[in-house]
Amino acid sequence: MNDDQLLRYSRHILLPEIGIEGQDLIRQSRILIIGAGGLGSPAALFLASSGVGSITICDGDTVDLTNLQRQIIHTTASIGMLKVESAKRSIKAINPNVHVNAITLRTSGPLLERLVSEASVILDCSDNFETRHAVNKASVKFKKPLVSGAAIKFDGQLAVFDPRHPDSPCYQCLFPEENEFEETRCAVMGVFAPLVGIIGTAQASETLKLLANIGRPATGKLILFDALEMEWRSIKLNKDPSCSVCSI
Repeated sequence: MNDDQLLRYSRHILLPEIGIEGQDLIRQSRILIIGAGGLGSPAALFLASSGVGSITICDGDTVDLTNLQRQIIHTTASIGMLKVESAKRSIKAINPNVHVNAITLRTSGPLLERLVSEASVILDCSDNFETRHAVNKASVKFKKPLVSGAAIKFDGQLAVFDPRHPDSPCYQCLFPEENEFEETRCAVMGVFAPLVGIIGTAQASETLKLLANIGRPATGKLILFDALEMEWRSIKLNKDPSCSVCSI
């Protein structure tokens, strides 16, 4: 690291758990963020400010006025812009040293697999089961850790799936694709603005822990947050021995 980087990341370096070695690991990382909305916004901003080397952010939508209540990476001036281009501008404003790859497509198939295979950690900040299952399958295939977040109304959830460990469950173990789950969207149900900030920031925190090899990532458990009651709950997750994705 040069003198500017040593100064910029000095508050991380002062932490004995991170130090120069951990910050170097963060700086050399390649992060894939699926979704530039409520969860992806704080996650991308904190990862950029923390000094990750490269962020690939994927989203096919444009910024709408209704997004600005919670998607803090975008501004009023961003309305009508592609979300990934707006996000790239905000990331660069915080840390010009971060390489940003803006993908203006809803990732799937070979493109998704290539992006996952190149990433150090994947953050699922999407809002639909189809994307979540596709990302999970690619994560398992290439043995890349996946940090999953979700938020609706006043309820949030967080989980880390790490296929590098044989006893780690995957997203399919938690929500089997063949089962029918009711899909709820913010546009229909609403969402408490700070909730996505809390969960997205927690996703960034878990990602940095994975990159720097510190602490105990939230692998093997589902963390639930109730913003109305300000309560956190943790539920143990076990690997499904008959899982069609991670047990084959």
